[in-house]
Amino acid sequence: MVFWEGGGRNGVGILVDKDLRELVVEVRRVNDMLMTIKLVVGGFTLNIISAYAPQAGLDEEVKRRFWEVLDEMVRAIPHTEKLFIVGDFNGYIRATSGGYDDVHGGFGLVDRNGGGTSLLVFARAFDLVIANSSFPKTRKHLVTLRSSVVETQIDYLLCRKYDRSL
Repeated sequence: MVFWEGGGRNGVGILVDKDLRELVVEVRRVNDMLMTIKLVVGGFTLNIISAYAPQAGLDEEVKRRFWEVLDEMVRAIPHTEKLFIVGDFNGYIRATSGGYDDVHGGFGLVDRNGGGTSLLVFARAFDLVIANSSFPKTRKHLVTLRSSVVETQIDYLLCRKYDRSL
């Protein structure tokens, strides 16, 4: 089952396995850059936010609004519930943690840019960890954006630090 929100330019979605379909208790389409789904799995309530951050060249107000809305979404999720944020954050977090040891696991690609710094600051504010920076991967498994100009990583998975063992 696919849950999707988008228009002609942007869009986010969450694909749910047919065996988990009946565990979905809420789907909230916030806008064409953010949506959330809530499942009850075993004894856990699991919240998954799908995100598509504004690209580097877009207006600063669009970027600010994206982070504000994501902030509101995360604040609304009780700490007793599990939280995973996945998506295209259009940012580079750097190959090393560089002052963000508490949220960056030390593995990544290329230099940091403004979008990557925004992601790291956000993760720190909510006591999250960028899970896919926490273990080594081959370059081909790190790269999430390929073009004729660049190969880089812009897709990330965040979770609460105390849930990283899940």
